[in-house]
Amino acid sequence: MESFDRAREKTLPGFAKLSLALLFMVVVFLWSYNSHGGIQNHMFLVIGAVFGAYMAMNIGANDVANNVGPAVGSKAITLMWAIVIAAIFEAAGAFIAGGDVVKTIKKGIIDPAMISNPDIFIWAMTAALLSAALWLNFATSIGAPVSTTHSIVGGVMGAGIAAAGFAIVSWGTMGKIAASWIISPVLGGIIAASFLYYIKRNIMYKKDLIEAANKFVPILVAVMTWAFSTYIILKGIKKLIKLDFFTAAGIGIVIAVICYVLVKPAIAKASKKISNDREGVNTLFTIPLIFAAALLSFAHGANDVANAIGPLAAISDAVMSAGINTKVGIPFWVMAVGAVGISIGLALYGPKLIKTVGSEITELDQVRAFSIAMAAAITVIIASQLGLPVSSTHIAVGGVFGVGFLREFLDSSESKFIADTRKKFKKDKKILENYELELVKLENLEKKSKADYVRIAELYRLIDEKIDQVREEKREFKLAKRVKYVKRDAVKKIIAAWIITVPAAALLSAAIFFMIKGIMA
Repeated sequence: MESFDRAREKTLPGFAKLSLALLFMVVVFLWSYNSHGGIQNHMFLVIGAVFGAYMAMNIGANDVANNVGPAVGSKAITLMWAIVIAAIFEAAGAFIAGGDVVKTIKKGIIDPAMISNPDIFIWAMTAALLSAALWLNFATSIGAPVSTTHSIVGGVMGAGIAAAGFAIVSWGTMGKIAASWIISPVLGGIIAASFLYYIKRNIMYKKDLIEAANKFVPILVAVMTWAFSTYIILKGIKKLIKLDFFTAAGIGIVIAVICYVLVKPAIAKASKKISNDREGVNTLFTIPLIFAAALLSFAHGANDVANAIGPLAAISDAVMSAGINTKVGIPFWVMAVGAVGISIGLALYGPKLIKTVGSEITELDQVRAFSIAMAAAITVIIASQLGLPVSSTHIAVGGVFGVGFLREFLDSSESKFIADTRKKFKKDKKILENYELELVKLENLEKKSKADYVRIAELYRLIDEKIDQVREEKREFKLAKRVKYVKRDAVKKIIAAWIITVPAAALLSAAIFFMIKGIMA
């Protein structure tokens, strides 16, 4: 928390951030206006470009935090360097592997054939962009990491319904998206908790932590290498080369074996300089975490930049061709708006959500953050092969929930403090019962001596004192049993934001569409 607070003090004032964000949108406005000023309907392309820039910055401010938040929260990397690394790799992922073609209607949630008028289609995509960006802006302001994919899905759905009625929506697809609200965090949480439990059992609970680390850390790093290699091949560089899962996994295994051979002696050398405790072992995961943050950012830039530029590319194509296509080419300037906008949004407004994910849900160290990064990569691989809809945001935050709840369970069942508290509570409760029995016996005596009356008075005093003591110990025992490493208020806020993202963005988009239609009619 202290590192976050210090970093926050060094960030730009709010007015300066707003000025820089507005400057970027002004630059996009001027460039798009000067480049397309002679085209019919060009103003909607210019407006769409500005909204696309706004959307991209909000993606950077909200979604990218999930890739670097755990690494920053665990103090594996500083906030400044996390932003630098994420900005570079997000942009690289977008430019290098972002794709030449994008579906105009993200994930097939509406049927564009039901909108025959290109102008209506342009208005709908404009409303979708603005509504998704506004919802993301609101979520970021309250510190809630939400799915940017779900935001744009809600925006497209709402505008589509407003433009052509409920029949335009593919409700089967929407059902799958709703299922991802549960599938993504549950899968991410289970996988992250499983990795953390494995590390605890095989390393952290051993007497000689260094010896255990020398044996298992190279294996864990090799597994991470396989997961991220496969993930990047499948999801990150599909524009450059498209391979099936088994080929990608095979290449990943080869890379993992090479990594193991290189990492094992490096870990053995590094372990000679660390202490034989949890803090010492944690340092061995620092470099893998930095690589994980970079690779997650690259894959995110390659895949999720379409959330910003998909509707913008659709608007651009509809304006340029005066028609509606289900797939369109992505002009370089459109990709640049998305890539640069994400980086600017991350740099200006990303720290708020990085702090939320990294420290405001549960306390993270390098081992826990490593487990979350593993969950992010492996869950996407599993889900993509099973055809399950997942959200990278929900996976990452679900991973944070998973490691936090696992800590609660382990500490509640294994804590020496709980055992000692239980033992003391039972002992004092037995003493209290004996006092009360003795008091009953003395009070039932027909003839009492002076000593009996003195003892009765003493027992009343002892019983009062012991009752207070037993009550306090009972309270401590109950609190100890309910160790709270996951902040419930943060969990409730985030889950509530997840649930209402699609309907909130849809309602907002429909309202914006009708407003545009009213102005243009």
